[in-house]
Amino acid sequence: MTRDTARAVVFPGLLTGTPAGLLAVLAAVLAMCAALVHLGWLPPSALRVVTVAVVHGGLLAIAFGWAATTPPQWRPLGPSVIIILVLAVAATGTRWDPRAAIFYLASPLWLTFLALSGRLRALGLRWEMPVGGSLLGLAAGLTLGGHMLLAAAVTFGHRVTTDGLVLAAIAYDAGANVPSSELFFRGALFNRLQRRWSFAAAVTVATAVGLLRYLVDPLLPRAPEIIVGTLVYVTLLGVINAWLLWWSGSLLPGLVASLVFFAAYRMVAAV
Repeated sequence: MTRDTARAVVFPGLLTGTPAGLLAVLAAVLAMCAALVHLGWLPPSALRVVTVAVVHGGLLAIAFGWAATTPPQWRPLGPSVIIILVLAVAATGTRWDPRAAIFYLASPLWLTFLALSGRLRALGLRWEMPVGGSLLGLAAGLTLGGHMLLAAAVTFGHRVTTDGLVLAAIAYDAGANVPSSELFFRGALFNRLQRRWSFAAAVTVATAVGLLRYLVDPLLPRAPEIIVGTLVYVTLLGVINAWLLWWSGSLLPGLVASLVFFAAYRMVAAV
């Protein structure tokens, strides 16, 4: 049995729709930017801007590509390029002025347009709004976020703040971090895995892969107790959001839970 045959048996159709060409271009841009920064031809901030656009844009591009393989089939390249450019503009503006983080909110507006057109239905984003599931997502986000704030303030003595940098970080979460994570790790990856494996296996793999992404988050605070705590909370959040998607059939409850949790998380991250 060849390696490709073995991969097809273990992961049948798992990577169907992956925009390999676009991902190769993004990787090349990131590598080129890193080289130019290393040579001193570009400032280090340029690498952070490109990383935001490449990482979050790449995850969303994969999610779009996978969603486009199911009816109604559509061409995901154009929407993928648009979302990557939106993230690049927002990240660039934020490096000059934190108030420019408001441009991140163009990302959920674009995603809403795609969802209303039915193109993200395969990811769990559709016109129907699960009220009960959304309330559960809100409760989950408040519970995890509230517990984290209490532990950070009381147990470890961290100061909780709500200054302008926190608002900028929340805008980043709303436009880049949360949409890319939920659409890819839950809407795309978990959805595909749970059709092939058990719920437990699917949620374990999707959550573990998602943790790797948060470990390289440039906004993750460096305090060891916050890093460990974040991994625990993000793990719980990933499992809960996967269950909410499985139970409700919608990605919206998980998006609500994540937005509320990360709003609390950034209050500590800004310390």
